Amino acid sequence: MGLSLALDSARSALLATSSQIAASARNTAGANDPGYSRKVVSLVSGVGGTTVVVTRASDAALFMRKLAASSGAAERQALLDGITALSKTVGDTSEAGSPAARLGTLNAALQAAANRPDDANLARAAVESARDLAASLNAAASAVEQVRSQADQGMADSVSRINDLLGQFETANRAVMRGTAAGQDISDSLDARDRVLAQLSEEVGITVSDRSGGDMAIYTDSGVPLYERGARTVSFSPRAGFPAGTQGAAVMVDGVPVTGATSPMRIASGKLAGFAALRDETAVAYQGQLDAIAGALVDTFQEADTRSPPAYVGPMAGLFTAVSGGALPASQTGLASRIALNAAVDPQAGGDVTLLRDGGMNGSGYRANPSTDASYAGRLRALTGGLSAARSFDPGPSLRETATLAGFAADSAGWLEASRKAASNDADYQKTLLGRATEALSNVAGVNGDDETAQILQLQRSYTASAKILTMVDDLLKTLFAAVR
Repeated sequence: MGLSLALDSARSALLATSSQIAASARNTAGANDPGYSRKVVSLVSGVGGTTVVVTRASDAALFMRKLAASSGAAERQALLDGITALSKTVGDTSEAGSPAARLGTLNAALQAAANRPDDANLARAAVESARDLAASLNAAASAVEQVRSQADQGMADSVSRINDLLGQFETANRAVMRGTAAGQDISDSLDARDRVLAQLSEEVGITVSDRSGGDMAIYTDSGVPLYERGARTVSFSPRAGFPAGTQGAAVMVDGVPVTGATSPMRIASGKLAGFAALRDETAVAYQGQLDAIAGALVDTFQEADTRSPPAYVGPMAGLFTAVSGGALPASQTGLASRIALNAAVDPQAGGDVTLLRDGGMNGSGYRANPSTDASYAGRLRALTGGLSAARSFDPGPSLRETATLAGFAADSAGWLEASRKAASNDADYQKTLLGRATEALSNVAGVNGDDETAQILQLQRSYTASAKILTMVDDLLKTLFAAVR
């Protein structure tokens, strides 16, 4: 009886040790995989004998913190990339190509022309400065449209990836449920499911809920179900272009809009949220500021009708136009993309640069200098005065103020830079938060290669000791059988 007990003990020890060695080998192989969790072997004694149970090291709270940090970092980075693109294209007040710098150049050229109204070359320089300013606003408006289009496409790509990941999650989740029901080792299936959740959190902020039988449900950070007994459909219709005033489509999750100002359950994090904020808020606000600058230019340089009724028509566009026929624009929406130099004063189009001094780009009824006196500087001085006069700007909530045209343009560039800096700081903070959360989770559930190597050496010694017991029992049994014979 003593030999039988010794034999059973040795066999159990070998079973336990071999299982632990196999688990350590798995851990060593997965040490460099960030989605791998350390496997732990336990022995459970029962009526039918000893059972090997494999579990994995995990911490649900730390994992959820990592998912939240991943979503926040992705959202901030998407927004930062878009604002940086705007900042690089438009520049700031110190760069010659920015609208604010072009305004300063135009103002200086007008003052020089006003001091020498008889010098056609100075008038020509002022007209060319106006052309450069209009082109600068056109380029800035084009940059905004491009950034919005890229953000819209980014939303489409993100939606496609979300649907793909939800399909992968469904496969992994079913594997966990089947393994749980069969009492099998599901540690690898749980790792596979967590990898999908980590990738999904980059696209959209999520929360998860564990259910009976190993099942799991996924919701957006605003509470809309993404996976509940099955994957929900995420849909989106991208646009081909984004001229000023265009509204992008909302992302729909199972028929519920999760982006846009009118969304009842708007998502707050993930790439999808960052792209939506860039497309619908930041870029739109900057577009409004550019349109306000263009509108102020058209208004400042308009020509007054000098005639009396019934010939009186009213003011018309002067140096800057945006509507065919010289009419003043009814709305400033999209004005930055349409503003152009008046052909009547454009030498490249056969125009006369002296009309900048005399007026009359819309006909003789709008001439401020009827006698075409070469020393007349009244209109040029009035234009420089208009540029330096304070006016009320209302491009939207981001930058309502009373300022000069040059001051507003400088404030607009400053607002863009401040937005970029704030997004950069937020992105750095979220990256740091993600790094800390990842490190904390790794300390709990990750694999330390040195520890696993030491563990394997210790297990090998234990295996050798158990094997020696089996050898000893075998020798004793042989001796016993020989004595009996």
